[in-house]
Amino acid sequence: MLVRKKLVRLSIYELREKISRASIVLGIFSLLFFFSSASSSNPSGGGIYPDYNSNPIPADITDMSSTAARLASRITLGWNLGNSLEAIGGETAWGNPRTTRQLIQLVKSSGFDSIRLPVSWDQYADQATAEIDRGWMNRVTEVAQWCLDSDMTVLLNIHWDGGWLEQNVYADAQELVNAKQKALWQQIATHFRDFDERLMFAGSNEPAVEDASGMGVLLSYHQTFIDAVRATGGKNAYRILVVQGPTTDIEKTHQFMRTLPEDTVADRLMVEVHFYTPYQFALMLKDEPWGNQFFYWGAGNHSQTDTAHNPTGGEEARVDQLFGLMKTRFADRGIPVVLGEYAAINRFGQLSGDNLQRHIQSRAYWHRYITQSALANGLLPYYWDNGSNDKHSSGIFDRDTNTVFDIETLNALNQGVGRQAGP
Repeated sequence: MLVRKKLVRLSIYELREKISRASIVLGIFSLLFFFSSASSSNPSGGGIYPDYNSNPIPADITDMSSTAARLASRITLGWNLGNSLEAIGGETAWGNPRTTRQLIQLVKSSGFDSIRLPVSWDQYADQATAEIDRGWMNRVTEVAQWCLDSDMTVLLNIHWDGGWLEQNVYADAQELVNAKQKALWQQIATHFRDFDERLMFAGSNEPAVEDASGMGVLLSYHQTFIDAVRATGGKNAYRILVVQGPTTDIEKTHQFMRTLPEDTVADRLMVEVHFYTPYQFALMLKDEPWGNQFFYWGAGNHSQTDTAHNPTGGEEARVDQLFGLMKTRFADRGIPVVLGEYAAINRFGQLSGDNLQRHIQSRAYWHRYITQSALANGLLPYYWDNGSNDKHSSGIFDRDTNTVFDIETLNALNQGVGRQAGP
Protein backbone atom coordinates (compact mmCIF):
# COMPACT_ATOMS: atom_id res chain seq x y z
CA MET A 1 0.00 0.00 0.00
CA LEU A 2 2.87 2.34 0.80
CA VAL A 3 4.50 1.69 -2.56
CA ARG A 4 1.23 2.14 -4.42
CA LYS A 5 0.62 5.45 -2.72
CA LYS A 6 4.02 6.74 -3.72
CA LEU A 7 3.52 5.70 -7.34
CA VAL A 8 0.52 7.98 -7.80
CA ARG A 9 2.26 11.06 -6.48
CA LEU A 10 2.89 13.66 -9.14
CA SER A 11 6.17 15.41 -9.83
CA ILE A 12 6.24 19.20 -9.96
CA TYR A 13 6.46 19.15 -13.74
CA GLU A 14 3.79 16.46 -14.26
CA LEU A 15 1.42 18.31 -11.95
CA ARG A 16 2.02 21.63 -13.69
CA GLU A 17 1.41 20.01 -17.09
CA LYS A 18 -1.85 18.45 -15.92
CA ILE A 19 -2.96 21.72 -14.32
CA SER A 20 -2.07 23.68 -17.45
CA ARG A 21 -4.18 21.44 -19.68
CA ALA A 22 -7.05 21.19 -17.21
CA SER A 23 -7.07 24.91 -16.52
CA ILE A 24 -7.94 25.74 -20.12
CA VAL A 25 -11.03 23.56 -19.99
CA LEU A 26 -12.01 24.54 -16.46
CA GLY A 27 -11.41 28.19 -17.11
CA ILE A 28 -13.71 28.19 -20.13
CA PHE A 29 -16.33 26.17 -18.26
CA SER A 30 -16.18 28.50 -15.27
CA LEU A 31 -16.63 31.57 -17.41
CA LEU A 32 -19.55 30.04 -19.28
CA PHE A 33 -21.15 29.23 -15.94
CA PHE A 34 -20.46 32.74 -14.65
CA PHE A 35 -21.81 34.47 -17.74
CA SER A 36 -24.90 32.27 -17.79
CA SER A 37 -25.62 33.03 -14.15
CA ALA A 38 -24.98 36.74 -14.56
CA SER A 39 -27.11 37.11 -17.65
CA SER A 40 -30.07 35.31 -16.08
CA SER A 41 -29.98 37.25 -12.81
CA ASN A 42 -28.11 40.49 -13.31
CA PRO A 43 -26.56 41.54 -16.63
CA SER A 44 -23.91 43.61 -14.87
CA GLY A 45 -22.62 40.64 -12.89
CA GLY A 46 -23.25 42.48 -9.61
CA GLY A 47 -24.87 40.70 -6.70
CA ILE A 48 -23.91 37.26 -7.95
CA TYR A 49 -23.07 36.04 -4.45
CA PRO A 50 -24.35 36.97 -0.99
CA ASP A 51 -22.48 39.49 1.11
CA TYR A 52 -20.51 37.36 3.57
CA ASN A 53 -19.22 40.31 5.59
CA SER A 54 -22.34 40.23 7.72
CA ASN A 55 -20.63 40.91 11.03
CA PRO A 56 -17.76 43.41 10.67
CA ILE A 57 -16.18 44.43 13.96
CA PRO A 58 -14.01 47.39 15.03
CA ALA A 59 -10.32 47.28 14.18
CA ASP A 60 -8.18 45.56 16.83
CA ILE A 61 -4.40 46.07 16.82
CA THR A 62 -3.82 43.68 19.74
CA ASP A 63 -0.95 41.32 18.76
CA MET A 64 -0.91 42.96 15.31
CA SER A 65 1.65 45.73 15.71
CA SER A 66 4.31 44.42 13.30
CA THR A 67 4.78 46.04 9.93
CA ALA A 68 5.44 43.79 6.94
CA ALA A 69 9.17 44.49 7.23
CA ARG A 70 9.24 43.67 10.92
CA LEU A 71 7.37 40.39 10.47
CA ALA A 72 9.61 39.53 7.53
CA SER A 73 12.65 39.92 9.78
CA ARG A 74 11.59 36.83 11.75
CA ILE A 75 11.28 34.65 8.63
CA THR A 76 14.51 32.93 7.65
CA LEU A 77 13.46 29.73 5.90
CA GLY A 78 9.97 28.77 4.73
CA TRP A 79 8.44 25.50 3.58
CA ASN A 80 5.43 24.65 1.39
CA LEU A 81 2.89 22.00 2.34
CA GLY A 82 2.56 21.25 -1.36
CA ASN A 83 0.11 18.90 -3.11
CA SER A 84 -2.09 18.51 -0.03
CA LEU A 85 -4.64 21.14 0.95
CA GLU A 86 -4.78 22.45 -2.63
CA ALA A 87 -5.20 19.00 -4.24
CA ILE A 88 -8.22 18.86 -6.53
CA GLY A 89 -10.41 15.99 -5.42
CA GLY A 90 -9.48 16.16 -1.75
CA GLU A 91 -6.48 16.41 0.53
CA THR A 92 -5.14 12.96 -0.38
CA ALA A 93 -6.08 13.02 -4.09
CA TRP A 94 -2.53 13.75 -5.29
CA GLY A 95 -0.96 10.92 -3.33
CA ASN A 96 -0.04 12.52 -0.03
CA PRO A 97 -1.48 11.30 3.29
CA ARG A 98 -3.52 13.58 5.51
CA THR A 99 -1.29 16.15 7.14
CA THR A 100 -0.52 15.46 10.78
CA ARG A 101 0.67 17.52 13.70
CA GLN A 102 3.77 15.30 13.77
CA LEU A 103 4.72 16.36 10.24
CA ILE A 104 4.43 20.04 11.15
CA GLN A 105 6.58 19.49 14.24
CA LEU A 106 9.18 17.71 12.09
CA VAL A 107 9.26 20.64 9.68
CA LYS A 108 9.84 23.02 12.57
CA SER A 109 12.60 20.92 14.13
CA SER A 110 14.32 20.65 10.74
CA GLY A 111 15.04 24.37 10.61
CA PHE A 112 11.97 25.97 9.01
CA ASP A 113 10.33 28.92 10.76
CA SER A 114 7.45 29.63 8.37
CA ILE A 115 4.97 27.51 6.43
CA ARG A 116 3.11 28.40 3.26
CA LEU A 117 -0.25 26.65 3.05
CA PRO A 118 -1.47 26.37 -0.54
CA VAL A 119 -5.24 25.85 -0.26
CA SER A 120 -8.08 25.14 -2.66
CA TRP A 121 -11.39 26.71 -1.66
CA ASP A 122 -13.62 26.84 -4.73
CA GLN A 123 -14.01 23.06 -5.01
CA TYR A 124 -15.42 23.12 -1.46
CA ALA A 125 -17.80 25.98 -2.19
CA ASP A 126 -21.40 25.96 -3.39
CA GLN A 127 -21.12 27.10 -7.00
CA ALA A 128 -24.36 29.06 -6.82
CA THR A 129 -23.59 30.96 -3.63
CA ALA A 130 -19.78 30.58 -3.21
CA GLU A 131 -20.38 29.47 0.39
CA ILE A 132 -17.40 27.44 1.62
CA ASP A 133 -18.05 24.11 3.30
CA ARG A 134 -17.70 24.52 7.07
CA GLY A 135 -15.94 21.19 7.49
CA TRP A 136 -13.23 22.19 5.05
CA MET A 137 -12.80 25.56 6.72
CA ASN A 138 -12.29 23.78 10.02
CA ARG A 139 -9.76 21.36 8.50
CA VAL A 140 -7.62 24.20 7.14
CA THR A 141 -7.89 25.90 10.52
CA GLU A 142 -6.64 22.75 12.25
CA VAL A 143 -3.50 22.58 10.10
CA ALA A 144 -2.84 26.32 10.43
CA GLN A 145 -3.17 26.08 14.20
CA TRP A 146 -0.60 23.26 14.33
CA CYS A 147 1.84 25.54 12.52
CA LEU A 148 1.20 28.40 14.95
CA ASP A 149 1.48 26.01 17.90
CA SER A 150 4.99 25.23 16.61
CA ASP A 151 5.69 28.98 16.64
CA MET A 152 5.93 29.34 12.90
CA THR A 153 4.43 32.12 10.82
CA VAL A 154 1.83 30.96 8.30
CA LEU A 155 1.13 32.18 4.77
CA LEU A 156 -2.38 31.07 3.79
CA ASN A 157 -3.49 31.51 0.19
CA ILE A 158 -6.04 30.72 -2.48
CA HIS A 159 -3.95 28.49 -4.72
CA TRP A 160 -4.64 27.42 -8.32
CA ASP A 161 -8.06 26.19 -7.18
CA GLY A 162 -9.29 25.05 -10.59
CA GLY A 163 -7.97 28.13 -12.35
CA TRP A 164 -11.06 30.26 -11.76
CA LEU A 165 -8.89 33.32 -11.09
CA GLU A 166 -5.46 32.37 -12.36
CA GLN A 167 -6.55 31.54 -15.90
CA ASN A 168 -9.02 34.40 -16.20
CA VAL A 169 -6.99 37.57 -15.77
CA TYR A 170 -8.57 39.59 -18.56
CA ALA A 171 -11.17 42.30 -18.88
CA ASP A 172 -14.15 40.21 -19.95
CA ALA A 173 -13.86 38.06 -16.82
CA GLN A 174 -12.96 40.86 -14.43
CA GLU A 175 -16.33 41.64 -12.87
CA LEU A 176 -17.26 38.02 -12.35
CA VAL A 177 -13.91 36.90 -10.97
CA ASN A 178 -13.87 39.85 -8.59
CA ALA A 179 -17.28 38.77 -7.31
CA LYS A 180 -15.95 35.33 -6.38
CA GLN A 181 -12.69 36.77 -5.03
CA LYS A 182 -14.70 38.99 -2.70
CA ALA A 183 -17.07 36.25 -1.56
CA LEU A 184 -14.33 33.73 -0.77
CA TRP A 185 -12.07 36.18 1.04
CA GLN A 186 -14.93 37.61 3.08
CA GLN A 187 -15.50 34.12 4.45
CA ILE A 188 -11.84 33.16 4.91
CA ALA A 189 -10.99 36.46 6.55
CA THR A 190 -13.96 36.37 8.89
CA HIS A 191 -13.20 32.81 9.95
CA PHE A 192 -9.53 33.56 10.73
CA ARG A 193 -10.13 37.09 12.05
CA ASP A 194 -9.04 36.36 15.62
CA PHE A 195 -5.66 34.85 14.67
CA ASP A 196 -2.64 37.00 15.55
CA GLU A 197 -0.14 38.61 13.19
CA ARG A 198 1.76 35.37 12.59
CA LEU A 199 -1.00 34.43 10.13
CA MET A 200 -0.69 36.16 6.75
CA PHE A 201 -3.04 35.98 3.76
CA ALA A 202 -2.04 35.73 0.08
CA GLY A 203 -4.68 36.61 -2.51
CA SER A 204 -3.75 34.17 -5.28
CA ASN A 205 -0.93 31.94 -6.49
CA GLU A 206 0.40 32.29 -10.06
CA PRO A 207 -2.01 34.59 -11.95
CA ALA A 208 -1.49 34.28 -15.70
CA VAL A 209 -0.51 37.79 -16.84
CA GLU A 210 1.65 38.56 -19.86
CA ASP A 211 1.22 42.29 -20.44
CA ALA A 212 0.29 45.64 -18.94
CA SER A 213 -3.40 45.16 -19.71
CA GLY A 214 -3.51 41.93 -17.75
CA MET A 215 -1.58 43.60 -14.95
CA GLY A 216 -4.35 46.17 -14.63
CA VAL A 217 -6.93 43.41 -14.26
CA LEU A 218 -4.74 41.59 -11.75
CA LEU A 219 -4.43 44.74 -9.65
CA SER A 220 -8.21 44.84 -9.44
CA TYR A 221 -8.22 41.25 -8.12
CA HIS A 222 -5.60 42.24 -5.54
CA GLN A 223 -7.62 45.32 -4.58
CA THR A 224 -10.74 43.22 -4.09
CA PHE A 225 -8.74 40.83 -1.88
CA ILE A 226 -7.36 43.65 0.28
CA ASP A 227 -10.68 45.46 0.56
CA ALA A 228 -12.55 42.28 1.48
CA VAL A 229 -10.09 41.35 4.23
CA ARG A 230 -9.81 44.83 5.72
CA ALA A 231 -13.59 45.36 5.77
CA THR A 232 -14.11 42.41 8.13
CA GLY A 233 -12.33 44.41 10.84
CA GLY A 234 -10.77 43.08 14.02
CA LYS A 235 -7.19 41.93 13.60
CA ASN A 236 -7.72 41.78 9.83
CA ALA A 237 -7.59 45.56 9.77
CA TYR A 238 -3.83 45.22 10.35
CA ARG A 239 -3.00 41.75 8.99
CA ILE A 240 -0.04 41.33 6.61
CA LEU A 241 -1.34 40.68 3.09
CA VAL A 242 0.66 39.31 0.17
CA VAL A 243 -0.02 40.14 -3.49
CA GLN A 244 1.41 38.18 -6.41
CA GLY A 245 3.38 39.49 -9.36
CA PRO A 246 2.28 38.58 -12.92
CA THR A 247 2.72 34.79 -13.24
CA THR A 248 4.94 35.31 -10.16
CA ASP A 249 7.75 35.73 -12.66
CA ILE A 250 10.51 38.06 -11.53
CA GLU A 251 11.14 39.78 -14.86
CA LYS A 252 7.43 40.29 -15.56
CA THR A 253 6.90 41.54 -12.03
CA HIS A 254 9.72 44.03 -12.46
CA GLN A 255 8.37 45.14 -15.84
CA PHE A 256 4.64 45.38 -15.13
CA MET A 257 4.08 45.67 -11.37
CA ARG A 258 4.98 49.32 -10.96
CA THR A 259 2.30 50.10 -8.40
CA LEU A 260 0.68 48.18 -5.56
CA PRO A 261 -3.00 48.17 -4.63
CA GLU A 262 -4.21 50.76 -2.17
CA ASP A 263 -4.43 49.81 1.48
CA THR A 264 -6.12 51.38 4.48
CA VAL A 265 -3.07 50.85 6.70
CA ALA A 266 0.55 51.61 5.89
CA ASP A 267 3.37 49.09 5.53
CA ARG A 268 1.30 45.91 5.70
CA LEU A 269 1.82 44.55 2.16
CA MET A 270 4.31 42.06 0.70
CA VAL A 271 4.91 41.00 -2.91
CA GLU A 272 5.29 37.37 -4.02
CA VAL A 273 7.31 35.81 -6.84
CA HIS A 274 8.38 32.21 -7.59
CA PHE A 275 11.63 30.79 -8.95
CA TYR A 276 12.34 27.74 -11.12
CA THR A 277 15.35 29.05 -13.05
CA PRO A 278 16.92 27.78 -15.18
CA TYR A 279 13.92 25.76 -16.32
CA GLN A 280 16.20 23.18 -17.93
CA PHE A 281 17.68 22.37 -14.54
CA ALA A 282 14.72 22.92 -12.22
CA LEU A 283 11.82 21.35 -14.15
CA MET A 284 12.67 20.04 -17.62
CA LEU A 285 12.03 16.29 -18.02
CA LYS A 286 13.53 15.42 -21.40
CA ASP A 287 15.79 16.82 -24.06
CA GLU A 288 14.00 18.83 -26.73
CA PRO A 289 14.96 19.92 -30.27
CA TRP A 290 15.41 23.46 -28.95
CA GLY A 291 17.71 22.41 -26.10
CA ASN A 292 18.79 19.81 -23.57
CA GLN A 293 18.11 19.37 -19.89
CA PHE A 294 20.71 20.69 -17.46
CA PHE A 295 21.81 17.95 -15.07
CA TYR A 296 24.60 20.02 -13.53
CA TRP A 297 24.74 23.57 -12.21
CA GLY A 298 27.17 26.03 -10.69
CA ALA A 299 30.85 26.68 -10.39
CA GLY A 300 32.91 23.51 -10.17
CA ASN A 301 29.96 21.23 -10.88
CA HIS A 302 30.07 20.96 -14.68
CA SER A 303 30.65 17.53 -16.18
CA GLN A 304 33.75 16.79 -18.23
CA THR A 305 32.13 13.74 -19.84
CA ASP A 306 28.41 14.56 -20.15
CA THR A 307 28.99 18.02 -21.60
CA ALA A 308 25.70 17.95 -23.53
CA HIS A 309 23.86 18.47 -20.24
CA ASN A 310 25.99 21.21 -18.77
CA PRO A 311 24.18 24.54 -18.31
CA THR A 312 24.48 27.17 -21.02
CA GLY A 313 23.15 29.95 -18.79
CA GLY A 314 21.07 30.73 -15.73
CA GLU A 315 23.80 30.21 -13.17
CA GLU A 316 24.99 32.26 -10.18
CA ALA A 317 25.29 35.65 -11.85
CA ARG A 318 21.83 35.32 -13.37
CA VAL A 319 20.29 34.40 -10.02
CA ASP A 320 21.86 37.42 -8.35
CA GLN A 321 20.76 39.69 -11.19
CA LEU A 322 17.13 38.55 -11.01
CA PHE A 323 16.91 38.75 -7.24
CA GLY A 324 18.54 42.16 -7.46
CA LEU A 325 15.58 43.38 -9.51
CA MET A 326 13.26 42.57 -6.61
CA LYS A 327 15.62 44.16 -4.14
CA THR A 328 15.70 47.52 -5.89
CA ARG A 329 12.03 47.54 -6.90
CA PHE A 330 10.55 46.44 -3.57
CA ALA A 331 12.83 45.32 -0.73
CA ASP A 332 14.88 48.53 -0.69
CA ARG A 333 11.61 50.47 -0.39
CA GLY A 334 10.54 48.53 2.69
CA ILE A 335 8.25 46.12 0.81
CA PRO A 336 9.26 42.53 1.63
CA VAL A 337 9.34 40.03 -1.22
CA VAL A 338 8.19 36.47 -0.65
CA LEU A 339 9.96 33.85 -2.76
CA GLY A 340 6.88 31.70 -2.39
CA GLU A 341 8.15 28.67 -4.30
CA TYR A 342 11.52 27.36 -5.46
CA ALA A 343 12.88 23.87 -6.02
CA ALA A 344 14.83 21.80 -8.52
CA ILE A 345 13.55 18.30 -9.26
CA ASN A 346 15.71 15.31 -8.51
CA ARG A 347 17.01 13.02 -11.26
CA PHE A 348 16.84 9.83 -9.24
CA GLY A 349 16.24 6.94 -11.66
CA GLN A 350 17.24 9.10 -14.61
CA LEU A 351 20.97 9.25 -13.91
CA SER A 352 23.43 6.81 -12.37
CA GLY A 353 27.02 6.53 -11.23
CA ASP A 354 29.24 9.59 -11.39
CA ASN A 355 26.62 11.55 -13.34
CA LEU A 356 24.05 11.06 -10.58
CA GLN A 357 26.54 12.04 -7.89
CA ARG A 358 27.48 15.20 -9.79
CA HIS A 359 23.79 16.00 -10.21
CA ILE A 360 23.12 15.50 -6.49
CA GLN A 361 26.03 17.80 -5.73
CA SER A 362 24.75 20.36 -8.25
CA ARG A 363 21.21 20.22 -6.95
CA ALA A 364 22.31 20.72 -3.35
CA TYR A 365 24.46 23.65 -4.45
CA TRP A 366 21.52 25.18 -6.38
CA HIS A 367 19.27 24.99 -3.31
CA ARG A 368 21.95 26.47 -1.08
CA TYR A 369 22.77 29.25 -3.52
CA ILE A 370 19.16 30.22 -4.21
CA THR A 371 18.42 30.39 -0.49
CA GLN A 372 21.55 32.39 0.27
CA SER A 373 21.10 34.85 -2.61
CA ALA A 374 17.41 35.32 -1.83
CA LEU A 375 18.13 36.33 1.75
CA ALA A 376 21.00 38.58 0.66
CA ASN A 377 18.60 40.46 -1.62
CA GLY A 378 15.74 40.75 0.86
CA LEU A 379 13.63 37.84 -0.42
CA LEU A 380 11.98 35.36 1.97
CA PRO A 381 12.64 31.80 0.69
CA TYR A 382 9.89 29.13 0.82
CA TYR A 383 10.98 25.74 -0.52
CA TRP A 384 8.42 23.88 -2.65
CA ASP A 385 7.95 20.39 -1.19
CA ASN A 386 5.43 18.34 -3.18
CA GLY A 387 5.53 15.41 -0.77
CA SER A 388 6.93 12.92 -3.26
CA ASN A 389 10.24 11.13 -3.00
CA ASP A 390 10.10 9.64 -6.49
CA LYS A 391 12.02 10.66 -9.61
CA HIS A 392 11.42 14.25 -10.79
CA SER A 393 10.04 15.36 -7.45
CA SER A 394 11.03 17.68 -4.61
CA GLY A 395 9.96 16.05 -1.37
CA ILE A 396 12.24 16.46 1.63
CA PHE A 397 10.06 14.61 4.12
CA ASP A 398 8.42 11.20 3.91
CA ARG A 399 4.94 12.20 5.00
CA ASP A 400 3.87 8.59 5.55
CA THR A 401 6.48 8.03 8.25
CA ASN A 402 7.21 11.65 9.25
CA THR A 403 10.91 11.25 8.66
CA VAL A 404 13.53 13.09 6.61
CA PHE A 405 14.03 11.57 3.17
CA ASP A 406 16.21 14.06 1.28
CA ILE A 407 18.90 15.03 3.76
CA GLU A 408 21.09 16.58 1.03
CA THR A 409 18.46 19.19 0.19
CA LEU A 410 17.61 19.82 3.83
CA ASN A 411 21.27 20.37 4.66
CA ALA A 412 21.68 22.66 1.63
CA LEU A 413 18.76 24.84 2.70
CA ASN A 414 20.08 25.12 6.23
CA GLN A 415 23.53 25.98 4.90
CA GLY A 416 21.93 28.63 2.73
CA VAL A 417 20.68 30.44 5.84
CA GLY A 418 24.03 30.13 7.58
CA ARG A 419 23.63 26.89 9.47
CA GLN A 420 26.01 23.98 8.98
CA ALA A 421 23.41 21.29 8.49
CA GLY A 422 19.99 20.05 9.46
CA PRO A 423 19.33 17.55 12.24
